[in-house]
Amino acid sequence: MPVHFTARSPLPRRRPSARSAPAARAARLSRRRALAALLGAAAGLALAVPAQAAQIAGGKPIRILVGAPAGGTTDTLARTIAQEMARELDQGVVVENRPGAGGNIAADLVAKSAPDGTTLLMSFTSHTINATLYKKLPFDPIEDFTPITLVASVPSVLVATPGLPASNIPELIRLARSQPGKLNFAIGSVGSSVHLAGDMFKMMTGTYIVNIPYKGTAPAMTDLLAGQVDLMFASTLNVLPHVRSGKLKVLGVTSPAPLPQFPGVAPIGNTVKGFESSAWFGLFGPAGLPPDVLQALYQAARKGLDTPAVRKRMEMDGAQPVGSTPQAFAAFVREDVRRWAKVVKYSGATPE
Repeated sequence: MPVHFTARSPLPRRRPSARSAPAARAARLSRRRALAALLGAAAGLALAVPAQAAQIAGGKPIRILVGAPAGGTTDTLARTIAQEMARELDQGVVVENRPGAGGNIAADLVAKSAPDGTTLLMSFTSHTINATLYKKLPFDPIEDFTPITLVASVPSVLVATPGLPASNIPELIRLARSQPGKLNFAIGSVGSSVHLAGDMFKMMTGTYIVNIPYKGTAPAMTDLLAGQVDLMFASTLNVLPHVRSGKLKVLGVTSPAPLPQFPGVAPIGNTVKGFESSAWFGLFGPAGLPPDVLQALYQAARKGLDTPAVRKRMEMDGAQPVGSTPQAFAAFVREDVRRWAKVVKYSGATPE
């Protein structure tokens, strides 16, 4: 059911060869430069948001389409941004869930909408993964959209059953190499960032760990908690209660820096150089948004992300607010398509 916000809404298998190493280092350097540009833009840009921003399309309601069900991270972030943009733009904002096909249904609707700023997309990492995962899409993930801002990044963690005879990443790599094919990963959603994080891990460590696909995160987590599978990459939100209760243990985090929710747990990249895999969530419009409309939408979203209460709420949920410029976000999207293409091809994953 669409949820409306107005200006009066309260704030609520093979180890990489030596020959491929230079290319891998170059790719990692390019990736880090793109991330640095995003974070620099988010941290250092002086905002010049007017007290009352110009309304979009004469004040017509703005729709933000979400290619995921209600209640998930993408949906929650969309509703948070919708409230803030409604307040800043002084016009209604509608959040509509259009789940299915890894976010492609919502993306296709936005790609084919009029470029007047009234139809937007809150998308996620699958937007760039799908560029390679799907052999044919009804839209171009880069050319058919106008990036507005990277809203947030959500790191993942690698968790294991308590009985696994490994307590950190070096121990896991040694165990996996000594017993090829014996360990397994629970996969909650084929083609998702947490699925491909596992394949990236195998690709970069030269290990063979079997993928066990499930019809969703919940059944995968159920079997992991029951000890039916060994390992799983999952969002911090999904595993934190189970880690605190001792039902799961964390072997590593996918972010470049340690996470405060998991004290003493090192980033996987400390052992597997260049490894990084955080889910991202960003706001897009259709291609051809007029510059003044793009700027108004960006500033409204960015100002909302700078609100202390919003930042605190997102950080408590494990999300890291970003708010990059449209130009930095566009560069990030292009680089992310290239980065995931290598992992998708290695994995051999196909859409469910």
